[in-house]
Formats: sequence, C-alpha cells, structure tokens
Amino acid sequence: MDTVTRSADAPTFDEYAGSAWPTLYRYAYLLAGNHADAEDIAQQTLMKAYRSWSRVQSSDSPTAYLRQILTNTYLSQRRPKTRRLELLTDALPETGHLTVAGPEDRMALWPHVKSLPPRQRAVIVLRYYEDLSEQEIADALGCSRGNVKSTAHHALKSLRSALAAHGTDAGDGRES
Repeated sequence: MDTVTRSADAPTFDEYAGSAWPTLYRYAYLLAGNHADAEDIAQQTLMKAYRSWSRVQSSDSPTAYLRQILTNTYLSQRRPKTRRLELLTDALPETGHLTVAGPEDRMALWPHVKSLPPRQRAVIVLRYYEDLSEQEIADALGCSRGNVKSTAHHALKSLRSALAAHGTDAGDGRES
C-alpha cells in the first residue's frame, strides 16, 4: 500500500492483522471445531483481506468486513463434496447423561452445535457465542434478518431435539 495515500493514524495491514488475529481465530475455532481448520480459515481470511486491504481499511467496520470474509470462507469450504474426510480426535465419544445447568455449562452444547449444518451453526455461533445482533449476523452472512431468525429457529429446534434425546433440559430463554 502506498504510504502517501494512507492516513497517518490508519493501521498498516500487519498491525491490524496482529491485533485482529485472536478474535478471528476464536470465531474460526467456534465455526470449525478444531484448531487446524480454525488456523487455516483465519489465515485464508487474512490473505483475502491483504489482497483487498484498501477496501477493508476504508469500510465502516474492518472487523465486520473480516468477519464476513471469514464466514464466507467457512461456508464455502463446507459445501458438499464428493467425499468427506473423517475427523480423528483423541477424545472418546461421550457416553452418559448430559446436564446443562446454566451458562457455565454451555460447552455441553458444543457437540450438538458441531453437528448442525454449516449455515445454522454459523448463526448459532454468531448469536450465542459471539453475541451479535440479528442485523450484524445478517450482514455477516449476506442475508436478511428474517432469514437469520428462521435459520436460528430451525437450529434451536434441532438443538432442543438433540438435547431431549439425551434427557437434558433444552430451554435457554433467549430465542429471538
């Protein structure tokens, strides 16, 4: 980027990327569900942002712009493929009874959130883990608020069904 066209107080790409990395990585991890994919998605997001840094920097909210790039990168990678790879983990499958007592136990929901279709998962992560408004989610996904509400409704219905199958109380009291 030409230093003449850049204002004195605007951060360089390197400065912005360094400060934005923790937030991008956290969001990518919540979407991807594992560290390797989260790093890949966050790095791809930064590569795309670098190529269009002048647009990112001049946007009203560079953070929202990067969130949208990351969301689109995640969703485009999750489109059906001819073959699927298995995710190998060191953890054994959960056996036994799940109990969700309150907000401190929200991670008990995580296996069920991970099983949602990509778009539903993105809405749930943005709403309940990133605490974004419906309009901010709609902006990140490039859809209407009504679509966000509908997608959230279907995702919450699926989560409640999954939790009911495990004998867990599924009420969260936060449906829009």
